[in-house]
This record gives sequence, structure tokens and C-alpha cells, in this order.
Amino acid sequence: MIARRFYLTLLCLIAASAAFAAPVDFVLPDLDGKQRRLSEFRGKWVLVNYWATWCPPCLEELPELEIFHLEHQHRDAVVIGVNLEDIALTRLKSFVENQFISFPILREKPGPRTVLGAVPALPTSYLVSPEGELVARQVGKVDAEMIERYIEGFNKSSEKARNSEE
Repeated sequence: MIARRFYLTLLCLIAASAAFAAPVDFVLPDLDGKQRRLSEFRGKWVLVNYWATWCPPCLEELPELEIFHLEHQHRDAVVIGVNLEDIALTRLKSFVENQFISFPILREKPGPRTVLGAVPALPTSYLVSPEGELVARQVGKVDAEMIERYIEGFNKSSEKARNSEE
């Protein structure tokens, strides 16, 4: 019960702070060298997942991210994987192909900070609202159900906030 209250309180705080947040954006190369912008995906939820091929928890969550992406990509949400390691492009492409990853994979130089914020450990995921606002960060694995629950909770708390303003 306490955990549930904490979760709801956290959701409300995040929803309130997101109302004042400025849209975030970045430009990173994909595996074909094309420069991709986060803002290309405005209008949908975007889970930006920072990962590496050598990271066991990252590898464990890849199937869940793929499931989430496939179930939502044509409706309301997408996954973007951002590889944070020094790895040969051919090796990374081969890895992505062997893992049957269909969501976009972008590359960024390894470091403790990204445009979206700190990456204290891998995997780290950031959730960006359809308006381009950063609304959550998760250090550690995520799964499809967790992402769906968060989005649903965020949408409900945003709706309540809008209704109370009227």
C-alpha cells in the first residue's frame, strides 16, 4: 500500500513537472550513418534505451523492448536504442541483426552524461512524452508491462490535472 502511494505521488510530481518542461531533442547517427532526430517521433511516446552489447541486463531486456515496440509502433509509442560503447559498426550491425531488433538503433560515444541526462549504469531508459518532454528515467531493466503501466498512469494523472484546471 505504501509503495502504491509512493508510485502515485511520484507520478503526480512527474506529471506536474512535465507540464513546465521544455521539449528535448538530439541528433545521432543510425547504423546506416543517417542522422536521426528524437523530434522525428513527436506525437508518440518514445522510450530511449541506452545499452551495450557486453551488458547482461541490457541483453535480457532486448526481447521485452522488441515486444513493446512491435505492439505500439503504429499506434502510440516507439523504442529507440542508443548504443553506448566503442564497437565496430559491422560488429554492431551483425549483433542487431542476430537479435532480430527492429527498432531504430543509434550510436553515441560512451560517457556518463547524454543530452537526456545522466547514465549512471546500463541499461538506462528515458521516457519522452508525445510532446517531446522528458518524463521519467529508469536505471536498470524495463519490461513492456512496466512501460505500459507508466504511460497509462501518466496519461490518467495528466487528464486529472487538466480536468481540475477547468
